[in-house]
This record gives sequence, C-alpha cells and structure tokens, in this order.
Amino acid sequence: QVQLVESGGGLVQAGGSLRLSCVASENTNTINEMGWYRQAPGKTRELVAAVTADGTARYKDSVKGRFAVSRDGAKNSVELQMNSLNPDDTAVYYCNAKIFLGVWYVYWGQGTQVTVSS
Repeated sequence: QVQLVESGGGLVQAGGSLRLSCVASENTNTINEMGWYRQAPGKTRELVAAVTADGTARYKDSVKGRFAVSRDGAKNSVELQMNSLNPDDTAVYYCNAKIFLGVWYVYWGQGTQVTVSS
C-alpha cells in the first residue's frame, strides 16, 4: 500500500503560479508512473500530467507549455509546476501512482484544492 501526501494548493490570481508536491511512502523507483489528475465540480477526473520512471512525460493538451511535471527520487516525490494559471484550472488536484506487478495497482492522494481567480 502506497501512501501519497499532497501539498501546495491554494488560491492564486489568473496569470499566477503554484507548485504542487506529492510525497510517497515508499521508494518511487518502484513506481512505474506518477502524476497528477484533477476534478472540477460537476466534471469527471482527468489526467493533467504524468511521468514514468524513465522520465517520459505526458500532458493534457490545455496545459502543455504551462505546466511541468517532475520526479525526485531522493525525495520520493513528484511535483507539478503550474504557470500562467487561468480560472479553467480550478479543481481539486490528486496525486496518482501506478505500479505494475503483473496487474496494475493504482493509488491516490487525498487531493489538494487549486483555485484561480479572474
């Protein structure tokens, strides 16, 4: 069982920046993919950005060029740098970890609120 603890959410004005951090309870070298999803009110949870153990990243189209995801093995963490935020980025952001051991095991953090005011 992997525990994920997020931090760094908050309220920011449009055009501002925030950095989210997620620390895992075990060595992230064992985690195939780590990343961030978000869920806005009335909408389904969606991928924002994720990065594999070998450093391959993928992003939601609308955040490309504004957000950057990175992993830090020394800290057992994954971070999301969010720049040029706009009100459409307002959501609860969830850290996600996937481990493949013959089948996929998926873990979630508790979520952190990001609110962007116009």
